[in-house]
Amino acid sequence: MLIRQRKFDKALLGYRAYVLAFLIFLVSPLIAAGTFAFNDSLFPALPWQGFTLSWFFGDTEPKLGMFYDRRLLSGLYYSFIIALMVSLLTVFIGTCNAFLFVRKDFPGKNFFYILMIVPLVIPGVILGISILVLASSVANGIENRFDYEIGLLRPGIFLVVLGQVSFTTTITSLVIAAKLKKFDITMEEAALNLGASSSRVMRTITLPFLRSAMIAAGIVAFLVSFENFNTTLFLVGSESPLTITMFDRVHKVGSTPVLNAVSFFLMAGSGLLALLSILVQQDKSARS
Repeated sequence: MLIRQRKFDKALLGYRAYVLAFLIFLVSPLIAAGTFAFNDSLFPALPWQGFTLSWFFGDTEPKLGMFYDRRLLSGLYYSFIIALMVSLLTVFIGTCNAFLFVRKDFPGKNFFYILMIVPLVIPGVILGISILVLASSVANGIENRFDYEIGLLRPGIFLVVLGQVSFTTTITSLVIAAKLKKFDITMEEAALNLGASSSRVMRTITLPFLRSAMIAAGIVAFLVSFENFNTTLFLVGSESPLTITMFDRVHKVGSTPVLNAVSFFLMAGSGLLALLSILVQQDKSARS
């Protein structure tokens, strides 16, 4: 019995060491990227030259900070607008999908459910190229036949939003559907029996129950959209979001500490949004 306990303790120690090593492996690049954002050097590399905030707030070259870099700020703005649009659209569509697949029975339900899941497993490159080819083909066909140009079907914000919605909707649908499955439908039936209309029941009972899941799904959709690169790369026009702007900067100039500053800013923002999502879920659970 003692030998078995010792083996178990060794196995547990080995498991903990593995988890610790894995976490260090994941976190180390983030710590390094964040640290070099404060290094008073023109290159994101050792040795350490001293602490500085110039890569955030510097207003002159060669240490032009991210908050004074017009291209980076423009990319940040477009990323925020796109992510906000994607978040709102996917939460709306995801809520509709949740009610459709949880509450309704119809022919081919399993097939359409699988069809909803498929965009999540398709590589972003393939998804971006497919949407670009489809949109361009439709736009060219309409232009050739009716001599009318549809600008929305050309690379730009609309196509970027469309491309990101196509796979992000799957995430919001799954999150909201999981919450809806836990809903006690007798609450709706009781309200209907007391004379409430279907729309009022939806507004006052069902949607408030789903609110925490909708907020969490919206935050996830926002983060996924904000950091998306593969799909966006093929659909972007002149209004380049931040990921494309950073890629273009690295391609032309190389890695600079200002990109580390952007990375640190994004890590902090993502962490705060993730924390907000957790707090929303916990607050809802506590009140339940």
